[in-house]
Order: sequence, then structure tokens, then C-alpha cells
Amino acid sequence: MGLHPLEFSECYLDSPSFREKIKSHEAELDKTNRFIKELYKDGKNLINATKQLGMAQRKFAQCLGEFQFEYIGDAKTDDEKCIDDSLQEFSSFLKNLEDQRELMMRNITETLMKPLEKFRKDQLGTVRAERKKYEKETEKYYSSLEKLLNMSAKKKEPQLQEADIQVENMKLHFQEESLTYVCKLQEIQERKKFECVEPMLAFFQTVFTFYHQGFELAKDFDHYKKALQINIQNTRSRFEGARSEVYDLMKRIREAPQEYRQTSPISCEGYLYVQEKRPPPFGSSWVKRYSTFVTKQKILHMVTFDHKSGGKIGETESVTLKSCLRKTPDVLDRRFCLELDITDRPGTVLTVQAMSSDDYKFWMQAMDGKEASGPYLARTYSKERGIDAQLNDVGLSFMKNSISAIETRGINDQGLYRVVGVSSKVQKLLSLMIDEESNEVDLSTSEDWDVKTVTSTLKLYLRSLPEPLMTYGLYKEFICLAKGGSPESRIQAVHCVVHKLPERNRKVLGLLMKHLANVAAHSKHNLMTVANLGVVFGPTLMRPQEDTVAAIMDLKFQNIVVEILIEHNEKIFADAPESWPLSPPAQIVSAPTRQSKKQSRQNRPLAVYNPQALDIQNVSAVGDGSSLTADETSMGSNESMSSQSSSASASELPAEKSDHVSLSGSLSSGSNSRAPLAGASCSAAGASAETQAGSTTEEKPEESVTSRKAKAVYPCEAEHDSELSFQVGAIFNGVTQSREPGWLEGELEGKRGLIPENYVEMLL
Repeated sequence: MGLHPLEFSECYLDSPSFREKIKSHEAELDKTNRFIKELYKDGKNLINATKQLGMAQRKFAQCLGEFQFEYIGDAKTDDEKCIDDSLQEFSSFLKNLEDQRELMMRNITETLMKPLEKFRKDQLGTVRAERKKYEKETEKYYSSLEKLLNMSAKKKEPQLQEADIQVENMKLHFQEESLTYVCKLQEIQERKKFECVEPMLAFFQTVFTFYHQGFELAKDFDHYKKALQINIQNTRSRFEGARSEVYDLMKRIREAPQEYRQTSPISCEGYLYVQEKRPPPFGSSWVKRYSTFVTKQKILHMVTFDHKSGGKIGETESVTLKSCLRKTPDVLDRRFCLELDITDRPGTVLTVQAMSSDDYKFWMQAMDGKEASGPYLARTYSKERGIDAQLNDVGLSFMKNSISAIETRGINDQGLYRVVGVSSKVQKLLSLMIDEESNEVDLSTSEDWDVKTVTSTLKLYLRSLPEPLMTYGLYKEFICLAKGGSPESRIQAVHCVVHKLPERNRKVLGLLMKHLANVAAHSKHNLMTVANLGVVFGPTLMRPQEDTVAAIMDLKFQNIVVEILIEHNEKIFADAPESWPLSPPAQIVSAPTRQSKKQSRQNRPLAVYNPQALDIQNVSAVGDGSSLTADETSMGSNESMSSQSSSASASELPAEKSDHVSLSGSLSSGSNSRAPLAGASCSAAGASAETQAGSTTEEKPEESVTSRKAKAVYPCEAEHDSELSFQVGAIFNGVTQSREPGWLEGELEGKRGLIPENYVEMLL
């Protein structure tokens, strides 16, 4: 489990656990700050001490290899995993370059040092300043609150009202500062992943420029660089989408904080001052406790917590409530007091004081007091849709009409589904099309409605349904399967869960996915790759019932599910899954460690990287009013094993080699051990192995292949297109020695490819 999401609603509760979560976020940012400082120091050593370059490289590599990014939530996407692993990759690259003493470290200040220092000062420095303001406002508010609560109820009403107003203003200012600080904390946690890694890629360009070793050796890193850039672009794009959702949620909570007061349907939480009586002549004292009241069992849990003492959590006390009575100022000279009759302490009455008048009413209603009023316990998650959209025959007819119009008139329009139409026109068209009496308009031929209006109307229709197309009930299943397993297992799991959908939902979803696959097939013109379509339709087709920061952090996994549906729509929607539910994988014989093809480039220099001059085809912003950016047009996500989304990068290669290279398999792994069906972007096979395997097959005529045979003694799952998958007992024909150490080439079932040498035995 990574860092816990910081919910905006908790800013108003300010619970002890919330403070602990903030501390963990602050500690992680402090660790990042120390990491960047150390990295900066080591970079200066590289510039100023060329004679000690080897030692500086080892220290720098160690610093990179030991650091790990923390993440918000309970899982990472494959793109985030590759970004996290990139530091270890960079570390291994530096170790391979240790003997290259001639390297002249030039331009490091511009490519690495300044961006990192700028991020540390502009971003982490800002967080430190916000942290001081937040601590100052905390001290200021709770001190003033205590003074207010200690005021005599016998004072004149104007004085009391003036004091209440002052404290209320301080409370609002404190809550506003808390919201801002929490939002900034989480933003920097997400931003640091690409803000820290991108300058490091630029640093590698500077380092490798001085290795005049030849293009053939340098291109090993080129494929990794491109795939990592796509990982960064995908992560950045998802970050932007999640950030906008977070700001929207913060705005809604700021406008109606009381609606988000209750964080659980079964309990109520907040601070109460509890009167603790002492033996004469000491009187009594009031202790602030964070209280949780479980409504059904009528149990009140109280934990001592003082913000001014460094946030130390005291002991927890639990009592069972019998009744709750109002305590008037005539009896006790304090406002907002409640008298609690305790079941497990006969004859004992517990006196507590609420924080404010609203808080007093909240607790009265929660504990079945006599003055219950106000909708403080009902949290409503339903959204006003304004349009009565239904998943009926009229809606299905509208979708078919819209899809036909889009594919006929605008399939090649740049930014299709991203560029939005005029809101009034969209509302008007949707109202027209879902009206049974006036939905006869043929959008394919009508000139009254432009393509962007039709696409926006289709999205609005899907968002306006009473329940998302992929249903609330299956939301968690879809998200969980996107968080774990291999890409192949995710496809199988999505296949199974899709067939749990109601028949009409599945039919409409299949119609939409077939259309989106067609849109992605024209991505060279419309720039809408599978990954971009996933970003657009993820929140539209599936969403949770609750609006929380934790749910927003799962947006990236919604995108992954939609990408899988688009890329594999023919398989998923054609037939029911063969095995349902999923059966556990069969036990296989333990195989020896395979010889890593990465060893062939242990002492090679790596490719040059320049983030300012990326040569990735079709990754460009759309001008003339379009909202597309380079981030939004990233080639595709590794999560769904995208073959379509990699076409843009593959088109850069010569025609005779493009069939052997795909972005989903172009990365080199830093480990020599096999990881079957691991993330597609972290395959152990390097791009050079692809080229060599392809060229070997092309250059050797059939007559030169010997008739030697081999038999598989262990099962093997291919990690790359150039490798063969096989089971125990498979017979290979035409087996020859490969250029790659530890590998053979052979033919199985009409396909020729690479075979791990220690997985087979030769036959006479």
C-alpha cells in the first residue's frame, strides 16, 4: 500500500488519521527533496572532477538505484511502473559506462542540474512554504477556538456574536488553507514522477553524445527512450485528467462542505470537548477528543488528540450511549453542551461540548437528541443530469445514427472526441434525438450539426444515463483486474467481466468499442490513438458512486480497461469466454534462468536523448483552436499491449524492419531472470535482438539451414515477437546457433524464431 489519498472532506474533520496521512506525504516530499539535493551535488562533482569521473558515476548510479517513488493509492499502472523502474535502468546504464574515462561532461548544468533545481525550488519549495502557513493557521485557529469556547455564556449577546464571527472567519480561512495545502501535496506527489525523470533523460543525451562508438550500438537505448517517453506522456496525460477532476471535486466540496461532512454511512465523526471531573477542590477540566459515533450500536469512541502538542495521539476510550440530552447554559456556563447517559456506567453522565452551533445540531441529530435538524447525515451522490437519457431503443437508435455520421463525415478530423462542441447546441441535439417523436434526423446527411457537436452529444448521452454503461456494480471488478496480472490475463479477465453486464449494456458497449477501434485505426490523421480514446471514454463509461480523491486516482485504471476493450473488441464481444470464472494457472516445471540478451550490450554506449527534439511521428499539438497537446496524442498505453497505438513509432523504421519492432516490446529489462507475461513495456528482449533475428531469417536462404532438431525440456512463454512460445516436448526443426549468446534459432509450427539454449536438448 502506497501513500493514502488525502480527501478534501477530511480537511473539515481534521482527524488524527488525516494528520498522520499528511505527515507521510510530507515525509515523502522531504525524501524527494533530499534525493534531488544529493543528485545535484553529485552532478557538480561530475563537472568539476573529471579525473574522478568513475567514482562520481558510481555514486550517481547508486543514488538513482536506491531511490523509489512512492505512489498514491493501492496500485500503479504499467506506465508508472516503467517510470519507477527507469531509475534502476539509468543506474545500470551508468555502471556500464564506468570504464569510459574519456567522457567529457558538458552541458550537464543546462540539461540536468537547472531543471532539477528548478523543480526543487519552485515545487518542493512552494510546498514547504505552504506547510509553514498551514501549521501557522492551525495554531491560530485552534487557539482562538479554545478562547471562544472558554468564554462565559453570561456575556452580552453582541460580544458573543462578535466572537463567533471572528472564530468562524478564522475557521473558514483555516479550512481554505487546508484545502489548498492538501491539493498541493498530492499534485507534487504525482508531478515529481515525470518532473524528476525527464531531466535525467536529458542528462543521458549529454553523456552519450561524447561516446563516438557508432549508431549501431547507440540505438539500443533509442528504443527504451522512446517507450519511456510514451510512458511519461501517458502518465502526464492521466495526471492532467485526474488533476482537473480533483479541482472540480475540491470546488464542489468548498461550495457545500456540510454535504461531505459524513465520511461513512454507518458512523459520525468530529471533535468534542469532554468534561473530566476531578476530586475536590480541583473542579473539572475539558479535554479535546476526536470522537466517532457508530449509530447502529450507539457506541462512542473517543481518542485524545491535541493539535498544539505536536499531534500526539492519546488513549482511546469507548462508551455505549443510552440517551442524549441538551444541557442549557443555565446549568453549565458553556455553550453547545450535551449530556450523555452512558449504559455501561450506570448513574454516570458524560458532558461534552460541540465546536459550534452547526456542530452541536449535527451531534444532536446523530445521537437521537431532541433538537435534531438539518440534513447533516444524508450524503447524496446522485447527480442532476437535466436530461432524461435512457438505455432504450431510442437511445440505441441515436447511438447508431451518431456513429454512422461520425464515420461518414469526420473519421479523419483531428482531435475527434477531444474537441468539444458548443454546449447549447449539444444539449439541443440530445434533447431532439432522445425525443421519440422527433428523432428522425439523419445525422449522416444533415448539415445542421457539425461533427464535434455529434461527438459531444454522444458523450453527453452516455454520461447522462442513470447508471454508467459499465454499471456501478461491476466498477470494482473492472478496476481490480486493471491493477494486477499480466496484459494477457487482463484481457481474459475483462472478457469475463464484460459478459456479466446486462445484455443491452453489453450490446451498446460492443457497438461503441467497434466504432472506437475504427477511430483508432485512423489515428495517423485524427491523432486519436487507443490511449487518447481511453482518456476520453474511461470516466464516461465507468465511474464510482462516490466522489472521492481515491476514486479519482483510479481514473488511470478506467482508461486501461477501455483501451483493452477497444483493442480486443472483436474477441471480447464476439463470444462468451471459454473459461468462466477464470481457472487458476496450471503448475509448470521450474525452468532454469534464461540467458539475457541484454548481456550482448554490456559495454556499449547508449543512444542520445534530446527531449526538445523528439522524433516521434504524429505526436504534436493540434492548432487552430484544438485542445490537443503533445501529451494527449501519446502513442498508446503499455497496459493494454497496444499494437495499434505503436504504429506511429514503428512507421519511423525502414519498411523491411517495421514488422519486427513494436513499442510494446521495445524496452530492455534490467534483470536476467524471466518474468512471463510481465508489463509489455518491460520485456527483456532488446530491439537489437529483433533486428538481428529478423535479418538472420532474411539473409539465410532455406538451403543453408541444417536439418538438426531439438526437443523442449521446459515450457517457455515468449517475451518478444522474435521469440517462440512452446510447451514441454515440442520438436523444433532447422535449429541453428544464433548470434545472441545463449540463444538458438529454430522453426516450430511454421514460425521461425529465437529459443533459449538451456530450455531444449538437441536430438541426433
